[in-house]
Amino acid sequence: MRGRDALRLAARALLAHRRRSRLSLLGVSIGVAAVLVMTTLAVGARRYVADQFRSIGADVVAIVPGRVETTGAIPGVGGAPNDLTIADARALVRGVDGIARGTPLLLGNESLAHDARRRDVLVLGTTSEMLGLRGLRIASGEFLPAGSWERGSAVIVLGSKLPDALFPGEDPLGQAVRLGDWRLRVVGTLAPRGTHLGVDLDECVLIPVVTAQSMFDTRMLFRVMLELKPGVAARDALAPIRALLRERHGGEEDFTLVTQDAVLESLGSILDMLALALVAIASISLVVAGVGVANVMLVAVSERTREIGLCKALGATRADVLAQFLLEAALLCLCGGALGVIGGWAATETISSALPSIAATPPAWSVAGSLAVSFGTGLLAGTWPARRAMRLDAVAALAGRRT
Repeated sequence: MRGRDALRLAARALLAHRRRSRLSLLGVSIGVAAVLVMTTLAVGARRYVADQFRSIGADVVAIVPGRVETTGAIPGVGGAPNDLTIADARALVRGVDGIARGTPLLLGNESLAHDARRRDVLVLGTTSEMLGLRGLRIASGEFLPAGSWERGSAVIVLGSKLPDALFPGEDPLGQAVRLGDWRLRVVGTLAPRGTHLGVDLDECVLIPVVTAQSMFDTRMLFRVMLELKPGVAARDALAPIRALLRERHGGEEDFTLVTQDAVLESLGSILDMLALALVAIASISLVVAGVGVANVMLVAVSERTREIGLCKALGATRADVLAQFLLEAALLCLCGGALGVIGGWAATETISSALPSIAATPPAWSVAGSLAVSFGTGLLAGTWPARRAMRLDAVAALAGRRT
């Protein structure tokens, strides 16, 4: 039997039972669309997380107080971590050759008020170096004053969303605000920056780090951010940074050094496992769709016993019958796969519009893989019914018997 004739017969057989074929198409298309959407979301989430950490910069090292490992100590005797202080940050900038600049960072939450307007904000205590180190831009006014890190001042820089919220129709520059119990003067506003690593920088305020330490009554910093000189690899700078801090902390390594590459490697492994789990869950629907296709083909064999007998009587070989039913199952799944790709693509576009932060389009390999899987599902699902049709005796089949 020629390929064109076999394809025509397969299409005619599927159209003869439209309702049954539509349900099978629906099952396959839902399965393929689910796999496509899950794959696209996984790729988009990975890209979003990678972009967030790449914005830190490959040449930035963050120092976090405390260790990621658990170590033993006699209760009350040793083992207590030292504070990560402004003096530590200053010593690192001055004492490690590979460091271009750095800034201490302290976080806290406080209430920001002007006249009768009030809102809770995230407070970043930092220095003038934060502007260039984090790629922030000033919309109006100026940033925190340069100079000694140990000198505080009653000034504040507002995130981009705060001026309209607290000073509608007014220029906030030079005006006084209350941050908790502190009265500060607005010296600048930031350009929109968006959410970074879960922090909405447009809703933040920035004040000198020493002022923040007094406000929150603490010496310990949240982070120390260090920018490396051009050409200095992060892995080469870690050893001298670690050595200097251990010397300052009495030999204790009560801190953790974080680089972009280390974070991306750890998160990449986690996201890969999550993506595999999501795709595996979505693939269950394809298995269910394959069972449905197998059931449809079994019913077709039962209903077309005389047709099979007539084909064999006219000279069709066992291989021809096998190929015919396999072609019908594969055609059914391939068409369902194509519909699933269209539906999955539309779904991902809708999700990307609703969640622009993880916007992603289906990767070419997932589209090709989904179509290949749907075609393979058709072949697997049609194998048993096709083999059953192939084994029918021509005389018995013409008589309507299935044995």
